[in-house]
Amino acid sequence: MTRDLDAARRFYGAVLGWEFRSTRLGEGFTVAVSHGSPVAGMGALARSLSVPVAWTPYFAVDDADVTAARIRERGATMAVGPLAFGTGRAALAADPAGAVFGFWQGEVIPDWAVGRGSAPAWLELRTRDAFAAAIFYGEVLDWAGERPGSCTVSYEHDHVVLRHGHDTVARISGGALEEDPDPQVRPRWHVHFHVPDLESAMDAATALGGRAAGPVRTTSSDRSVILTDPEGALFTVMSPQQPSA
Repeated sequence: MTRDLDAARRFYGAVLGWEFRSTRLGEGFTVAVSHGSPVAGMGALARSLSVPVAWTPYFAVDDADVTAARIRERGATMAVGPLAFGTGRAALAADPAGAVFGFWQGEVIPDWAVGRGSAPAWLELRTRDAFAAAIFYGEVLDWAGERPGSCTVSYEHDHVVLRHGHDTVARISGGALEEDPDPQVRPRWHVHFHVPDLESAMDAATALGGRAAGPVRTTSSDRSVILTDPEGALFTVMSPQQPSA
């Protein structure tokens, strides 16, 4: 969600190489496309609303009303909905630690999921208690259920990892986070996007009013950096690690 949809299209088009197409939802909503496939949705926030500009993950559910009831039963907050939206029903909620997420009941894109193709590379929840968060989301979203196709949850290297088949969908990282209004330290979901070249993405972001919100991180398989767009929305870009000569 953004307060300046045109500026957001220019920024993310340059940084992530996205193109954009209109939808049946009107001028206030657009779909980002990469190589012909949808990546994410972007919607216009009313300037009068005092809510932060941010990326928010939406999880597919079978029944939005059941999911909303589970959220309330576990002491979390339903913020909006479920409301009719396009070809389904959508809602926004906050988990017990305050991290905001959405859920969606309705039509989904076949074979489109985090970790595959044009979809975001993966999602990360940074929170205070990873185990408590894993239990909450597992119960609310039916993770690690017995239904065919359910996600699996495991504990790896001090993180809770969620997988769908062989694809890593999300990671939950715990830690003693301070009670601070700064969005970089409060519990929140963080979205990671693929880019072919990390430095080019960073240069494009800086040229259009964004900035790096942390150092470049390097692992054996990839390099990544947290960026912020001109309105303050945080996201991570990651590129494959180049093999050494």
